[in-house]
Amino acid sequence: MAPAVPPATAGATTPGCPAVPRPRADAVRNRERILAAAREVFVEFGPGAPFDEVARRAGIGNATLYRHFPDRDALVHHVVLYVMDGVASEAEATLAEEPDAFAALCRFTHAAADERIGALCPMLADDFDRDHPELVAAREALEAVIERLLATGQDAGLIRTDIGVGDLTLALSQLSRPLPGTGCLDADRFVHRHLQLFLDGLRAPARSVLPGAAATLEDLRRKTM
Repeated sequence: MAPAVPPATAGATTPGCPAVPRPRADAVRNRERILAAAREVFVEFGPGAPFDEVARRAGIGNATLYRHFPDRDALVHHVVLYVMDGVASEAEATLAEEPDAFAALCRFTHAAADERIGALCPMLADDFDRDHPELVAAREALEAVIERLLATGQDAGLIRTDIGVGDLTLALSQLSRPLPGTGCLDADRFVHRHLQLFLDGLRAPARSVLPGAAATLEDLRRKTM
């Protein structure tokens, strides 16, 4: 049996290396609460939502919020990363665990709504830094796994072939957001109902001919739709 490893302590060092301070547990918890709360607030009110509301939902003071995220751009940046990582993890788990490709698409779509994928809408705004290296890496990872998920279903003949990843992500983002200004806190029961109606329309064989061409993720980035 391998020898027990002593628990790590703050400021632990490796011989020859300077001490690296570790974030306190309460700071890590506060950061997680802020990101989760901001994700909800951005979905409901957009990225311009008041910081006071983010702090209130996170159960912290404004000073704590600003210690973690000194301005709105920093908070939006990290919320987008947080959501992309969560949605990508859901897609990877779905691909690994669901043998039926259409069931996998359904599971992923509902899980992505629960991860509040609608909070990614700032990525389409002109003033959002989409080219930050962290965001580019996270976006490419997310796009790749969603493309695999959709292609798996199309190759199996279970999902219509005249749609693209852009169609799926745009519809998912739109259907998972409450109507502006409604404060619809019970929207989730409608979200999943309407998402399933949308998903049923993706089944193969297709029952109609779609106008135009399939939307790609590049279409969304260029905002030509």
